[in-house]
Amino acid sequence: MRFGNKTLLSAALGLALLGGTPAFMPAAQAAGAATVDIAYDEFTLPNGLRVIVHTDRKAPIVAVNIWYHVGSKDEPLGRSGFAHLFEHLMFQGSENHKGEFFEPFELAGATDQNGTTNSDRTNYFQNVPTTALDMALFMESDRMGHLLGAIDQAALDEQRGVVQNEKRQGENQPYGRVFDQLLKASYPKDHPYHHSTIGSMNDLNAATLDDVKAWFKSWYGPNNAVLVLAGDIDLATAKEKATRFFGDIPASASVAKLPTMIAKRTQSTRETITDKVPQTRIYRAWNVPGVGDDAGDQLQILAQVLGGSKSSRLDKRLLFQDKLVDNVAAFAWGSELGGLFIVQADVKAGADAAKVEAAISEEMARLIKDGPTDEEVAQAKTVLKSGFIRGVERIGGFGGKADVLAECAVFTGKADCFRTSLAVIEKTSAKRLKAVAGQWLSSGDHTLSIVPGERPPVVEAPAIANLAPAVVPKADPKFTTVKTDLDRKAGVPKTTSFPDLKFPDLQRATLSNGTRVILAERPGLPVVQFSMEFQNAGFASDQGRKAGIANFTMGMLDEGAGTYDALGFGNRAESLGANIGASASLDGSSVYVSALKENLAPSLALYADMILRPRFDQAEIDRVRASWIASIKQEKARPAGIGGRVLRQTVYGLGHPYAVASSGLGEEDSIASLTRDDMLAWHRDWIRPDNATLLVVGDTTLKEVLPKLETAFADWKAPSAAKPTVAVTPVALPKQKRVILIDQPGAVQANILIGQLVPSSRDANATQFEIANAILGGEFSSRLNMNLRENKHWAYGSYSGVGGAQGQRLWTASAAVQIDKTAESLQELLREVNEYATGKAPAKAEELNKIQAGEVRGLPGSFETANAVLGAMGGIVRYDRPDDYQARRAALITGLSLDQVNAAAKTIQPDALTVVVVGDLSKIKDKIAALNIGPLTVLDNTGKPVK
Repeated sequence: MRFGNKTLLSAALGLALLGGTPAFMPAAQAAGAATVDIAYDEFTLPNGLRVIVHTDRKAPIVAVNIWYHVGSKDEPLGRSGFAHLFEHLMFQGSENHKGEFFEPFELAGATDQNGTTNSDRTNYFQNVPTTALDMALFMESDRMGHLLGAIDQAALDEQRGVVQNEKRQGENQPYGRVFDQLLKASYPKDHPYHHSTIGSMNDLNAATLDDVKAWFKSWYGPNNAVLVLAGDIDLATAKEKATRFFGDIPASASVAKLPTMIAKRTQSTRETITDKVPQTRIYRAWNVPGVGDDAGDQLQILAQVLGGSKSSRLDKRLLFQDKLVDNVAAFAWGSELGGLFIVQADVKAGADAAKVEAAISEEMARLIKDGPTDEEVAQAKTVLKSGFIRGVERIGGFGGKADVLAECAVFTGKADCFRTSLAVIEKTSAKRLKAVAGQWLSSGDHTLSIVPGERPPVVEAPAIANLAPAVVPKADPKFTTVKTDLDRKAGVPKTTSFPDLKFPDLQRATLSNGTRVILAERPGLPVVQFSMEFQNAGFASDQGRKAGIANFTMGMLDEGAGTYDALGFGNRAESLGANIGASASLDGSSVYVSALKENLAPSLALYADMILRPRFDQAEIDRVRASWIASIKQEKARPAGIGGRVLRQTVYGLGHPYAVASSGLGEEDSIASLTRDDMLAWHRDWIRPDNATLLVVGDTTLKEVLPKLETAFADWKAPSAAKPTVAVTPVALPKQKRVILIDQPGAVQANILIGQLVPSSRDANATQFEIANAILGGEFSSRLNMNLRENKHWAYGSYSGVGGAQGQRLWTASAAVQIDKTAESLQELLREVNEYATGKAPAKAEELNKIQAGEVRGLPGSFETANAVLGAMGGIVRYDRPDDYQARRAALITGLSLDQVNAAAKTIQPDALTVVVVGDLSKIKDKIAALNIGPLTVLDNTGKPVK
């Protein structure tokens, strides 16, 4: 069980690195025998637009992914944040579409739609049904060539406010200011990467309408863009449509290709800052090569060896041997001009941070002096290879095939740069890696320590006074346009037909021990995924036991099993290229493995060891326990984590099986008291073949896989004792609203949560309520978000939703709002909910039509991946649904009337709502009290009353 996992840095990197791993890296991480290529064609229009086409017919959808070679590195002095601000502005209407950009896509059933900005580029992407491709290309081309007429002062003010709340939201999180500090320390002031992508509040406030229009005119032309069309499309179709929709858009000036600017440092530096954090976190960073450099790819292997997994050197030393940290990881992040190699460690409570730093230094020195072993290199390559194979199952979204092709084309000029990276990684030796480590990691590091304390206010430099007006450079004369027959005045092309849902047929069998098996065949990708589902064995099964026992026990299954100790188990999984683990949810638990087809039998053997023969070694229990308790404290330091815990305790009532954190982590004292016998008893009661259903999705058949499963689980028999049950008793709704306040001194935002219990997922009207909720707050263009984000711009986002549960579900509406608008935002949220639920502002036909269209028309693209199919199969098992549930649900949604939806909306009872607000009470308490919503209570972050 890894706590805090290996993606912790993504939260700190935020906008600057997509909030996740850059797309080119999975492609660059393949090595070994099994490879999955991305075939493509390409062409360039006379106006400079480069179009790349990949054909993949597995689903009737096309990924539309457009990258503009403009990012925060291109911003002139005094205009920081412009690239990201313009990403938001380009989601406004365009000259030939007056509404929100998302609206036609929602009506067409688009999936995986978003836009992001980092230091080097801005991208927009969506998957659309094949029949809606004209609509998508019209929308993308209209904002490329016909945007400025739709941007006025009101639009600028609106999106400026949204961006500033996004900035506040990041800064309000524990460790939320890390990346800004790292960039300033890592790069000199005149380096394009010195400032963060989101920019400064002062620069954003100083931006004028003329400034932003000049920025767009300068760089957002087709000659600075790459369009990737991937999926159910061919080259001829792509040429015809790209020319028709984009060919008449004039070029802009061309973005200058900057030279590599690694800015390698020679001196070691350090900085310590305080923050409202539960434990010290250490970052150590080096400036290194990035995209397109062999060393950038090779540093990926070194990061894996050093701190990429349980068996890495830093994990062995700091987690297993010295027991000084709760989490440690290493990353190699690549950008266009250079990269960062970062080691991150969470210091265990009571441990000496200086000892952690010394141990990191020793392991770094050993890696530089001796290099990695051949075995370490081979294992790292297998991990990276299997990650690539799984990543390119998707055509779109973050890191899918379209993203890989676009990033390669934009950053290196070669759409197939991933092939070069594959070859580099495949041929890289341990000797070469030793040289790379010595060259790039032996000096010039910066250490940043974040220690518990006060969170000082952000101090920014003032905006530059009398900044000269931006000058729009001349367009590149070598590019020309072509005439098209497209009539933009006719508006967005209407999509009149849509592909049908094709959910895979489910095949069933039963193993000799009684375990049910359900298979969905997915030929093609050489991967098979398994999920063993255990009914009722979730957080709710903690009832009568120690809080967190279900999740903790499941998390220990991969910490040693059969003949393997914790490290041996991790090494074995990585050597097979298998992703393996276990987890619990509210009403059940699952054990999963994603296995390469070539290693299916040994992967299943390891999987069976994990389920049948977990070791629960005391030393590993103690190690994981310490990290687990640290994770609980981390959760209680995050505003949303605090509010969610308190809300669930309040609405369900202490002692109810659902009155647990949605994470299922439990409480510090309960986890501290867990014993090995407790875990063995829980495992014996719940992890049994007569309580199991094995879901299988991938490149296999029942004939092929059943004998392997019989072999793997031959020794597993059901005990004689009856299966346990969980008593999920109904809870009466409160008679009046209640308000709970939790203090977070110094917070620049307040987190508002509003909740109420609603009927179970098994309720006959569950789908009707889900559609009613979607109108209120389930989509970007739903009422709550349009109000608090787009109209008031007091929040980065505001949504409502309801999870799944065997018993009563928790419905919530939420928003993280700027602190000076807390009371006003709460008042607006309650007004929206009240007017909708009481029928004062009932659902409108156009709102219902939009939700119906999005839900039903998006289904064909929703099951592109094996994981998506597994998730749907899990719901079929958990709630006893028919195999054709997806089709039945689609038919039900299609036939819903306004009367049915408005009746379902009345499930929300305004007088029974519970409000939780986490923020600086010195700034918000009196104003909230003056609203006279209901009885007001102040609690601490554990849910206990504050005197």
